[in-house]
Amino acid sequence: MVKTLYLVRHGETGGDDKKRYKGSIDVPLSEKGEEQIRHSARFIEKAINSSIDEQRQSYLAEIHGSELIHHAETVIYSSSLIRAYRSAEIIGERFHIKPIVTKEFTERSFGLWEGMTFLDIKEKYPKEFSQWRKNPLRYSPPKGESSMDVKKRVIPRFKEILKSHKTDNIIITAHGGVNRIILCYLLGIPLKNIFRIEQTYGCVNIIEFWKDYPVIKVLNHV
Repeated sequence: MVKTLYLVRHGETGGDDKKRYKGSIDVPLSEKGEEQIRHSARFIEKAINSSIDEQRQSYLAEIHGSELIHHAETVIYSSSLIRAYRSAEIIGERFHIKPIVTKEFTERSFGLWEGMTFLDIKEKYPKEFSQWRKNPLRYSPPKGESSMDVKKRVIPRFKEILKSHKTDNIIITAHGGVNRIILCYLLGIPLKNIFRIEQTYGCVNIIEFWKDYPVIKVLNHV
């Protein structure tokens, strides 16, 4: 029996056309964002049902064996921010489950830069902007977090969740930055590769665990 993780980025939010750094600002999904997540929910449901069918076939093939098959349950964890939590609610409706709020999965705080565009930051904080560009992983915006700070809160909680579910389907709805940190961890690659992993609004990543060894089956599916 395989443990499977469905790692989801929340859907689009209002005002995304201006590409502002929202970070910990609590903004809701747009109508388009809700539709993106409904599409993702259907995809996840189909993937889980397909997995269940494979388990049944395996069970029938070994029906005379002594070990009974374990039917995996589905659980869903979500960032506490509304754009991720609402995404989790939409997905959870498919499985009649409620999301478990997980504050460690909230998006990176950009501090005083939140609500600003890339150009806004460059113009209003030229010195800090230069430091950020030189050391994007370890630099913390004024009153904000660095990517390394986020990793320090995300990964320990993520490992706890994996440990507590041996053979279940685990769904996590979070954010672009959080997802990239988790994927770097699962791939065993340095965090500097975070900017090489695309995470589109509403995307689904599927990771199977074979004796705790992660295998990425689907990446950034939309």
